[in-house]
Amino acid sequence: MTNDTVTLIGFMVLMFIMFYFLIIRPQQKRQKSQQQMLSELKRGDKVITIGGIFGVIEAIDEKSVVIKTESGNLLRLVRGGIAMKQQEEETAQP
Repeated sequence: MTNDTVTLIGFMVLMFIMFYFLIIRPQQKRQKSQQQMLSELKRGDKVITIGGIFGVIEAIDEKSVVIKTESGNLLRLVRGGIAMKQQEEETAQP
């Protein structure tokens, strides 16, 4: 192999390593933390859906969640429809 070929292969390996640590690895960490949050949901948790709807979990099973909105409506969502739990400072009214 020529010196140019070795340099090109080395550059490609370096680019893959950078791609892995800058793109793939952080996405895996975010996905793992999202799955952990979804598995820890329980009745009474205040949540925000991926559509931006705020609610409180009324019922939960393996695949779905029923949330109650501020207006009293009940919405049934798949678990993946929950974006995050509300933080305490977000729930406080000014």
